[in-house]
Amino acid sequence: MTRIALYQARSGIDPVANAERLVDAIKLARGQGAQMLFTPEMTGLLDRDRGRAGQSIRTEEEDVTLDAARKAAAKEGLWLQLGSLALDRGDGRWVNRSFVIDPAGHIVARYDKMHLFDVDLETGERWRESAVYEAGDSPVLAEKTAVGALGMTICYDLRFAALFARLAEAGAQCISVPAAFTVPTGKAHWEVLLRARAIENGLFIVAAAQVGEHEDGRETYGHSMVCDPWGNVLLDMGDKAGVGCCDLDPALIDRARAAIPALRHRRDIPAIDD
Repeated sequence: MTRIALYQARSGIDPVANAERLVDAIKLARGQGAQMLFTPEMTGLLDRDRGRAGQSIRTEEEDVTLDAARKAAAKEGLWLQLGSLALDRGDGRWVNRSFVIDPAGHIVARYDKMHLFDVDLETGERWRESAVYEAGDSPVLAEKTAVGALGMTICYDLRFAALFARLAEAGAQCISVPAAFTVPTGKAHWEVLLRARAIENGLFIVAAAQVGEHEDGRETYGHSMVCDPWGNVLLDMGDKAGVGCCDLDPALIDRARAAIPALRHRRDIPAIDD
């Protein structure tokens, strides 16, 4: 068994305060026996006011949350999947970047969000991530972590099954889905999509999420979740911020894939000609 922890955060507009809360979560996770902690999308800063956010967003080398996370992971001897940070590329564009950090504090994998959230919701919410963020262009697999081979995705990526299939075909045993889901889309689709991605690929899905009413005025859905390879929900953290733990049994991966060998049966589907 591998014990993991999820940090369900209510990140605000002050990166220093967010970093302090993250360090507390790392300590708490380790104190509860976790070998790896997963955090949500935008752990270091959640601010939809782009003018104000731009005053806080830094390069990877200068980011206070990343620095604090690496030091805390090393101090506690804990693996960390830092869900994502908004970072400055140095050319006027930002990236939404996820990290895997080992127990020595070293960054062993980076992933830039590939699918950007450009939508108009019925509630009147309008999101245009592509206005300031540059999309990533390739999947990333962290081959050796506390949960085995870990595939990395971020939030809106959840809706693109082909990305999850590629990660599973590359050997992923677990896929992380750090998120800041809106409440309407969370209620409608969050659990069903997480369970579907687990079932389709016969692996664990670990999805740490933002929750509640944030300083920038937005509201996020929460319900940080862990699904096993058969689609069972092992953990649902509801609508409260905090740290939750869950035990993963890697034997469930082989069992699920033996029962439903979909990975071996997949075929390339040609395009349909008009």
